[in-house]
Amino acid sequence: MPNDRLRDAILRNGLTPAMVADKIGVDAKTVERWITQDRTPYPRHRHAIAALVREDVPYLWPKAVTPEKAAKIGQSEMVQLYSRRSSVPYELWGRLIERAEKQIDILAYAGLFLVEQDPRLIDTLRQKAAGGAKVRILLGDPSSPAIERKSVEEGATGVMAAKIRQVQQYYNRIDGAPGVTVLYHETTLYNSIYRFDDEMLVNMHVYGFPAPHAPVMHLRRLNGGDLFGTYADSFDRVLSASYPMPRGEVAA
Repeated sequence: MPNDRLRDAILRNGLTPAMVADKIGVDAKTVERWITQDRTPYPRHRHAIAALVREDVPYLWPKAVTPEKAAKIGQSEMVQLYSRRSSVPYELWGRLIERAEKQIDILAYAGLFLVEQDPRLIDTLRQKAAGGAKVRILLGDPSSPAIERKSVEEGATGVMAAKIRQVQQYYNRIDGAPGVTVLYHETTLYNSIYRFDDEMLVNMHVYGFPAPHAPVMHLRRLNGGDLFGTYADSFDRVLSASYPMPRGEVAA
């Protein structure tokens, strides 16, 4: 059976098997066998090709990385663990946002702190999207039971919905702009996820504690790791169930 994923990735990047062979230093017939006979390259060649076609090793060769190996690599994906979100340096948020070129994903209930600590954030997101990046914002639906439950658990009834309506006023300015998607969800949120290309900050929610007082993991994606991918998949699952806010609910 041919490796159609590898074939598609090579073609999608404007390459040919001969070009790939030349770039990684192997014979062109070897690359053809990797494609047509689904042979698995040596690890050094797998990583070189994955970087060349901008795909993960496990995607191109699902059987090449065992779960145990993926878990071990995943441990190296954690750059830093912060005991609380308020300990994450402001400069780190700014650096991650500024460096992002392909993708900015925000999954939160409100995430109001982002626009409060950087008044230029909305303009920056608009510029990133205009430059070709995908900007996807997923906010909690302020009318959903999950939002009220979260406020009650934190001992501040009604506060979360108010924060969401406040942050809506910022994101309404770019909602519908080319490359920008603003949607709403009613998920019971276990983590807030902030992705910037291949780096991510995961704010792990703790029962009874506001998000600023809960831990944050700084992750950097590694080929073959599974930790970053776990949270990226979680974002995609919430995205698939998210929806536009009905016009009558949108803050003025």
